[in-house]
Amino acid sequence: MPKAKKRGGAHQRGAGGQPRNVQPFSDEDASIETMSHCSGFSDPASFTEDGPEVDEEATQEDLEYKLKGFIDLTLDKSAKTRQAALESLKSAFSSKILYEFIMERRMTLTDSIERCIKKGKSEEQCAAAGLACLLCVQMGSGIESEEIFKTLGPVLKKIVCDGTASVQARQACATCLGICCFIVTDDITELYSTMECLENIFIKAYPRDRDTNGVSSTPNTVLHISALLAWTLLLTICPMNEVKKKIEMHLHKLPSMLSCDDVNMRIAAGETLALLFELARETDADFFYEDMELLTEKLRALATDGNKHRAKVDKRKQRSVFRDVLRAVEERDFPTETVKFGPERMYIDCWVKKQTYDTFKEILGSGMQYHLQHLYNSAAFKARTKARSKCRDKRADVGEFF
Repeated sequence: MPKAKKRGGAHQRGAGGQPRNVQPFSDEDASIETMSHCSGFSDPASFTEDGPEVDEEATQEDLEYKLKGFIDLTLDKSAKTRQAALESLKSAFSSKILYEFIMERRMTLTDSIERCIKKGKSEEQCAAAGLACLLCVQMGSGIESEEIFKTLGPVLKKIVCDGTASVQARQACATCLGICCFIVTDDITELYSTMECLENIFIKAYPRDRDTNGVSSTPNTVLHISALLAWTLLLTICPMNEVKKKIEMHLHKLPSMLSCDDVNMRIAAGETLALLFELARETDADFFYEDMELLTEKLRALATDGNKHRAKVDKRKQRSVFRDVLRAVEERDFPTETVKFGPERMYIDCWVKKQTYDTFKEILGSGMQYHLQHLYNSAAFKARTKARSKCRDKRADVGEFF
């Protein structure tokens, strides 16, 4: 039986077989018109297959046709068009499993991402970094993914460390660097190098002296937060001897960030402290923290904060997080969360798992459930994850709860 014809109208091809509506334009007006075409597919819902009697094969062909067009548009002369194409690809990659399609075009995508990060302005760099995260999520671990990271890793590090780049671009690249390294690398040297890059960023948030009046936020605070969270994610896959070194280095410094006037920094520091205490107690059953009384006093104050000068939303969010952080530090307890996806359930019963889940939920958004279902049923993913045990600690294996 012949396949249903899905081409026509807006999808007609011009001379040379190029689709008219995705061919790069040389003038700004035409590119903006193309950008509006891209925006029609920027909503993840546009990539779902709702409705009765859907021809799945034809729908998949139509999706791939659109995605090829977006990939082409990442090379357009117009920055607005390139950015719109990147955002459309992000929407598709977060809401669909496209492994085979991406595998065939991984180097083209990598080249486009590299070019956009190197040559683009702030918003385009952010979009490209976000797409790089999703590219690695789609590919998973393996030789092909390692090749991608070998290309993009140095570019991301350069932006992260570039004081002349926009804070937003540096922030996006810091997050991307941590996530891609977490997924891809089996090279312990590369893992440590990436952590050092991120560490050199967030330690700038530490006060030089013990400031009893608190820590003031700066325009770089959002960068420091992203670098800290990315570093913490990578810490969960470090060997125990390295974990011990990092705990000794940072556990007595992080509490100073609980006094920052930025609520997100306070929360990031609090959650990192909870995770460090969890790891410290795993490495040493007799672990003792000499400033425990002072720390728990700070945590309790944040868990019951009634400061009138703070926004109600910030106070609610902060109190909720720090109640859990206080329980972790003081009582060695964690409030287990249950995440349902399809007929399955995933139990998040420690800070290591929570850190990983929250990270991927942030980049996948509403597509998180879809990806969880796929990964749960993917024997290939489990096999790849198991093969990486030489570098990763058993407790932090993503495959254990994804």
